Formats: sequence, structure tokens, C-alpha cells
Amino acid sequence: MKPRALGLIARRTGRRFLSSVPALVGVVVFTFILMRVLPGDPAVFFASGPNAGKAEIEAIRSQMGLDKPMAEQLFYYVRDIGTGNLGRSLTTGQTVSKDLASRLPASLELTFVALALALTLAIPLGVLAALRPGSLVDHGVRLLCTLGVCVPTFVSGLLLIYCFYYWLGIAPDPTGRLDVFTTEPPRITGFLLIDALAAGDWEAWSAAARQLVLPAATMALFVLAPLARITRASMLAVLGSDYIRTAEGLGLSRPRIIIGYALRNGLLPVLTIAGIVFSTMLGANVLVEKVFSWPGVAAYALDALLSSDYAPVQGFVLLMATIFVIVNLTIDVLYGIADPRIGME
Repeated sequence: MKPRALGLIARRTGRRFLSSVPALVGVVVFTFILMRVLPGDPAVFFASGPNAGKAEIEAIRSQMGLDKPMAEQLFYYVRDIGTGNLGRSLTTGQTVSKDLASRLPASLELTFVALALALTLAIPLGVLAALRPGSLVDHGVRLLCTLGVCVPTFVSGLLLIYCFYYWLGIAPDPTGRLDVFTTEPPRITGFLLIDALAAGDWEAWSAAARQLVLPAATMALFVLAPLARITRASMLAVLGSDYIRTAEGLGLSRPRIIIGYALRNGLLPVLTIAGIVFSTMLGANVLVEKVFSWPGVAAYALDALLSSDYAPVQGFVLLMATIFVIVNLTIDVLYGIADPRIGME
């Protein structure tokens, strides 16, 4: 890529990031206020329950900073965020930054594998449906997409566990990222597949891959519908365009027209939807993580929310908002690279 194009991409990315800062600030303020207005007193929860003494409760309130006015609490919270301090979880006793850093790779690995699986299925299905609209193939794809949307993730997850683990006995025990008989490889990235590969531990890699199959399939089924539908709609629009008819008139082969011209242009909307789907999956896979005992950030945030532990929930929301901004910036840059017609100014 030419230096001028790289400079244009960098400037555009910088402008988009700066325009996202107010949204991040709004997320921080909204989450902070929401956690304070929810019913329940976390100081009572982390004491000895409702029968705890008043002095013990007040000591915990002081430790959590809840004895200060809300405006002062917000000021200190924003100040701490600016220094990279997201607070400490009273549930785990660790800093929120450390907890999120240890759990985020598990959620990212699951989400990446699920998205890759969904795209691998959705794009061919969408293309086939677009090539034969109104056929049995088209109706079959629509039926599959409808089932994927209608069945909740925790239901499909439990069904997969019942079929492949309990009934057929070909899936491993759905209790985390590795079974109890496998030693975890040395932590390098936190992604077990990458860490096991780097350590040359094929037994751990195989065990981690087997544990990923069912939860990734559960998440992939849920996002298969929007990806397949947008692929079908985009391909139908592209196949009816003038340049496709021109290519057919010039006698180009059918595979070259479909793959080289139609699919390349038809994937641009899919790229945008994939970015949105990825961000949604990362924040909404809490049910999958709970069903499969997956030690991810979503399950961590849910446990903190149920125990009125403010800091982890606020840190989780801020993390998800930041990832959403980064993903959108990445998709924006890739969109501009894939389609030169899009101005980079």
C-alpha cells in the first residue's frame, strides 16, 4: 500500500477514535450511576449478611467508598480509570484489571472460533441461496437461520451437551477450557490453542480444541442467521448488477464471475455485520459461558452483578465498550482497503 494511502487511513482512524471518546465517557458515567441506583446494599452483602453489625457494614462502606457523595465517588472513579486502576473485586480479592486480563483470552478464544465457524457456514449457505432463489436450497437455508434465531443459546447449548456428551458420548465433559486430566500449557497469550501450539504440547492442544467445539457451535448457531441472510441479500444485489452481466457477456467462466467479482463485492456488507456480531457475541455469551462453565469475562461480570460487586461490572462494561470501538475502527479500515471507491479523507 502506498504511503499516502497509509497516511489517509491513519488520519481517518484517529478521527474515528477521537469521535468515540465521548461515547466511552458516556458509558462510564451511565454504568457508574446505574450500579448505584440498583436495589440492594453491597456493604450488607459483603458483611455477614443482614444480621451484620452496623459498625462492620459502615467499615465496608468506607472501604468501598460508598460513604462519600455520588459526585465525589464518580470523580475518584474517573481519576482511577485514567491511571489504569479499575478497582478491586471484593468477590475474588484481586484487582479488576488482573481478573479481566486473566479471563479475557478465554472469551476471545471462544468468540473467535465461534465467529470463524459461523462465517465458514454462513457464507457458502448465503451464496448457494442467492444463486438459486426460491429453490429448496434457499428455503432450507432460511429454515436453518430461523431455527438458529428462535432457539435461545442456553437451550441449544444444553441440547448439544445432551446429544453429544450424554447420549452419544463423543464430546468431552463440558466443564471449562481443559479437562481435569490435562495439564495446562505455559501461559504466553492466554489462548490455549496458541499456547499449546507454541509449547509443542499436542495433547493439550487437542484437549482444548475438543472443549471448544460445543460452546463454539452453540454461539455459531445463534449468529449464523444474520450472517447468512446478509450474504444472501448482498449476493442477490451484486448478481443483478451491470458489471456482472457484462462479465457474463464477455464469456467469463461462472466460477470466476461468482468468486472473483460477485463474492468479492458481496462480502463488504458481511464484513460490517461480522464486526457488529463479534462485539455482540463477546458481551452476550454469558449464557454459553455459564452452561459450559467457561471462565470468561461475561460469566465473571454476571457473578459480580449478582453479588452487587460494583467494580468488576463497571470494568466489564468499560472493556466491552473499548473493544466495540476497536472492532469498529478495524472494520472501518478493512472496509476502506477492500473497496478503493470509499474515500479515505
